[in-house]
Amino acid sequence: MKKPVRLTLFALTWPIFIEISLHMLMGNADTLMLSQYSDNSVAAVGVANQILFLLIVMFGFIASGTSILIAQYIGGSRERSAAEISVVSLAANFAFGAFLSLLIILFDEWILKLMDIPLELLSESSFYLTFVGGFLFVQALIMTTGSILRSYGHTKDAMYVTLIMNIINVIGNYFLIFGPFGFPVLGVEGVAYSTVGSRIIGFIIIFIILLQRLPNQLPFKELFSLPYSHIKNLLKIGIPSAGEQLSYNASQLVITAFIAMIGTEAITTKVYTQNIMMFIFLFAVAISQGSQILIGRMVGAGEYEQAYKRCIKSLKISILLSIVMAVLFSFFSKQLFGLFTNNPDIISVGSILILLTILLEPGRSFNLVVINALRAAGDVRFPAYVGIVFMWGIAALFSYFLGIVMGFGLIGIWIAFICDEWIRGLIMLKRWRSRIWVRKQFVSSKNGVDA
Repeated sequence: MKKPVRLTLFALTWPIFIEISLHMLMGNADTLMLSQYSDNSVAAVGVANQILFLLIVMFGFIASGTSILIAQYIGGSRERSAAEISVVSLAANFAFGAFLSLLIILFDEWILKLMDIPLELLSESSFYLTFVGGFLFVQALIMTTGSILRSYGHTKDAMYVTLIMNIINVIGNYFLIFGPFGFPVLGVEGVAYSTVGSRIIGFIIIFIILLQRLPNQLPFKELFSLPYSHIKNLLKIGIPSAGEQLSYNASQLVITAFIAMIGTEAITTKVYTQNIMMFIFLFAVAISQGSQILIGRMVGAGEYEQAYKRCIKSLKISILLSIVMAVLFSFFSKQLFGLFTNNPDIISVGSILILLTILLEPGRSFNLVVINALRAAGDVRFPAYVGIVFMWGIAALFSYFLGIVMGFGLIGIWIAFICDEWIRGLIMLKRWRSRIWVRKQFVSSKNGVDA
């Protein structure tokens, strides 16, 4: 069997970086274009997206397991098993996505009322949540297909597809939000149509690319006869990984409910701030994903020392870039907020939050890089357990105490975020240095047997 081509972090990371940037631009394009329509519409879509992101993370437990297993199988020279995992994961996430889409359609208003969102946001939030949520299964397929391509080293393909989706989404937004040339002015409704339309077209394109990249390798016809162990291993990696991400997003959902207690303006400020912050930590996200692929292959090949050094080196790069970007954005925070709104209170509070991001983002780098490294090595339960304890015990609890009880508002909530990221991140680094993960991998390259 031919040995897989040796990949570099840079070759993997720069397309991932651009792809993530484009994903963020898509969200920011929605926010920026809607901000010219109505601040309340921005808040309505922001609340609905908080719920949708929570569900999308649940698709991630299949996509995450897929990426790690494919990387370990390729590193262990087991290409047939890698192809089988690809097919099983696509089928599993389609079924799971369809189930969650149905739940959203049935319970959208109940979920929004449970969050106690302001009454003036309910109608627009409900429509956006129902329509976009009803097509969540398409996003599940896009995520899984993208994970497969990236794990095989085809990171540029997902980047190009994301670019096409962005172009379609922005054009759709322009016509359906502002109504030029006689088109109807639809606002939030128009954003929902553009989002779903761009995702459907994006999936069709990325799936065709997958079939072209791996011709005659993916055993779709054998789906129901593939080994049960594939599902078992996907769940063994994916459920704890998703548990950590699910806990994070669920805690953020609760914190959003706390912010809703402060008022609609606070929700809008949070949405604008986090849209800007995304561009600060995207370097860390890209580095962590590229490192995960490399470390997974190294672990699958039994190259544990190389895997250890790769994580530490990636972490140092990520922290440095995060600090530089946070400082840079803090200098121009008022101008950046001015792109979204002319409300002086939103700009003032948001600028303070961006300043606090200089402390927040290095801590986030620890979690992004080291947790993905631990997952790639098969050590998936520990990050999930620690995450659940600290996201709720520090992030959520202290957000309520500092933000609501003590009356510090969004600034108090950001301080809680900083404490959570740093404490949890340092614990993850200690875990990596302990090298316990050496005994956790799912694939043995020596005997070809799944762990």
